Amino acid sequence: MARLLGLTILSFVLTFILLVPFIDFLYKIKLRREKQQTLDPFNKRTLVFDKFHSWKAGTPFGGGMLIILLVSIVTLWGYGMFGVQINPWEVLVIFIAFIGYGLLGLYDDFKKLLNGKGNTFFGLRLRWKFGVQWLIAFILAFILYEKLGYSFIFIHGFGLASIGWLFIPFAAFIIVAFSNASNITDGLDGLTSGLFLICCIAFLAISASQLDESLGIFIAVLMGAMGAFLYFNIYKARLWLGDVGSLSLGAVLAVMGLLTGKIPALGIIGGVFVLEVASSAIQLLGKKYLHRKLLPIAPLHLYFQKKGWEEPKIVMRAWLLGFFLAVVGVYLALIR
Repeated sequence: MARLLGLTILSFVLTFILLVPFIDFLYKIKLRREKQQTLDPFNKRTLVFDKFHSWKAGTPFGGGMLIILLVSIVTLWGYGMFGVQINPWEVLVIFIAFIGYGLLGLYDDFKKLLNGKGNTFFGLRLRWKFGVQWLIAFILAFILYEKLGYSFIFIHGFGLASIGWLFIPFAAFIIVAFSNASNITDGLDGLTSGLFLICCIAFLAISASQLDESLGIFIAVLMGAMGAFLYFNIYKARLWLGDVGSLSLGAVLAVMGLLTGKIPALGIIGGVFVLEVASSAIQLLGKKYLHRKLLPIAPLHLYFQKKGWEEPKIVMRAWLLGFFLAVVGVYLALIR
């Protein structure tokens, strides 16, 4: 555990040092939207979102690029430095999720700048973005099933429940769901990054209890990077994750749950993400199939903004809920 915490400290310091020149670099290449005018998946203006967030126009996004690059380098260095006996297939799953979804998000971020000269929020068309997410997810799920032998779900009180080849579509669904959940939640300064940091702490404890060094090192390094990023991402944010960060982090959170075999715990530890994506899914399905809104507004954090809650209050209360759920999730994951 000591060397894991050492990697967290190293990652935190390196990320903190590099973030200031990186933010300046993003301003220089103009990786930001000059107007905060957004569109939903149906290409309709999101007037409520714009009302509360128009003043944020000009804030650079793409912070996930630095996180992915630095965490990948430091993690691989950590494997070699400590002579960890890694399972190459496990490491492959981690990095396909981390980098693959990051590249998808990066492409989407640049599409947002090109569409309408930066005036639109929605980059890739929903069906293409969703299709690529599922493609990557099925590749990851196949590796988990075929190469790592995962075909079970651990349910507390019942033990291991094998579901055979159905694990592939099940795992793919978990990955896609959490990738989108992280992306949807990333609408307030510090919300996704703070919640994800709490989830990292929870899964570091779980991986350490399982003596999974390869996963533990990755989580420790990622935890340090996210802690440093959060300093610049809290209200009023100097930098946003962008889709490159939010899609990647959500996918890798799902992979943490799948690799540890604690899928029910994942749903609890990432409970705020689950609530956010559920609210958006209900609203989208209502609009598409019933042609009416089923909720006053979605996602959930936007509902509280409309009710008059200030942005920092929503974020901090979400962190508190996330912390409580993480404790519950770890408790259920560790008790026999």
